[in-house]
Amino acid sequence: MSGYHKSQIEAYLDNELFKPLPKSRQLFTYLMNAIALGFTVVALIPLLSILWEIITRGISGLKLEMFVNPVIDFGFGNAILGTAVIVSIATLLSVPVGILTGIFLSEFGRTNPTAKFVRFITNILTGVPSIIVGVFAYGIIVLITKKFSAIAGGVALATIMLPVIVLTTEEALKLVPTEQRLASAALGGNRLQTTFRIVVTAALPAITTGILLAVARASGETAPLIFTALFSLDWSEGLLSPTASLPVLIYNLYNDPDPQKHQLVWTTSIVLLGLILFVSIISRLVTRKRKIK
Repeated sequence: MSGYHKSQIEAYLDNELFKPLPKSRQLFTYLMNAIALGFTVVALIPLLSILWEIITRGISGLKLEMFVNPVIDFGFGNAILGTAVIVSIATLLSVPVGILTGIFLSEFGRTNPTAKFVRFITNILTGVPSIIVGVFAYGIIVLITKKFSAIAGGVALATIMLPVIVLTTEEALKLVPTEQRLASAALGGNRLQTTFRIVVTAALPAITTGILLAVARASGETAPLIFTALFSLDWSEGLLSPTASLPVLIYNLYNDPDPQKHQLVWTTSIVLLGLILFVSIISRLVTRKRKIK
């Protein structure tokens, strides 16, 4: 191709790139943007209405002593501690297993029949109702130990969190460009070094997001804890005893005729939302600092 014809083609492409869109295309774009914005607003209305209802009803009854008093003294300190303990147990059980499983599915077993079976089971677990998970944990923990406990609740929530962490980790690792893997191999890195030092590090923000999603879902679950951790009006005696939690507190006291206990339900809802928001913000800040470094 001669230089003259090449310059003509480049000039034509420049004109086409910077040429204004036809009026019909612009109108179609504006229409689609308006429709998308309208549906977004419609989807946000129920969420915002729920948040407004919780805040307006619960903020009036919020007092500092509620954070240190148990439910029996019209507080939720024991429920906050119980939720933190149960979710921590679930996180300790599910995060290592979930991340390692996601790494196996993405980096080592893409065509392995075992990996296909694991992925199939994981996809099934994402659709299992939480109450079924509670019955499962009840059968393998509560019936054997003869006790409702925080450990049984942690096992139930870990079962719910596990498939979320596995699938999000796998997808996060797949988004890392293949060029980074090839560059690591060219510099002499073996497969394990490439996976854990390059691929996992690059995908860490997305993996953290998946863990947060799993924690947020587990923190609001009620049915599994009714079958496993049960509830306690006072402080728990240990990991092997019934343990209070914020979701079960809301469930148990919602229909209570006592106005003070009914008010406690709305205040507890604010605290539960606040705890989830706090953990999300802290994790985001940690992830952002790591990315900056």
